[in-house]
Amino acid sequence: MSIEIRYEVMSPEAGVQRSPATFPPMGANPAAMGRTPPGMGAPPPSSGTFARRLDTLNKKTVYLVDTGFGGSYNFMLQLQKWFKENMPSVTTIRKRKPGNVFMDDNNELWEEIKVKGHAVVLGVAG
Repeated sequence: MSIEIRYEVMSPEAGVQRSPATFPPMGANPAAMGRTPPGMGAPPPSSGTFARRLDTLNKKTVYLVDTGFGGSYNFMLQLQKWFKENMPSVTTIRKRKPGNVFMDDNNELWEEIKVKGHAVVLGVAG
């Protein structure tokens, strides 16, 4: 009996029932399979454009934004230290993103960066 249970647990075919609402196998393209699982799918294309690339960071202000995800605070501290030692002409401002780690709850920080900053490093760690 234990062999039969082990077979059913270990065998991918044992007891598997698929319905249209199930997620596709890892690496599969849901669109190519003719279906998209609920809540999944590509976001609509952005109508905005990327910021122009800076020629230099010399005498610029770089915001170091900590998302609040595990380790991002320490990463930003180390990055700020690196700038101070290796590029002292660069002004760094460390900020913590308000609200939820994974979502934007307001735009105040991003508006501040647009007005006062030249560049931003958005930190995620883990």
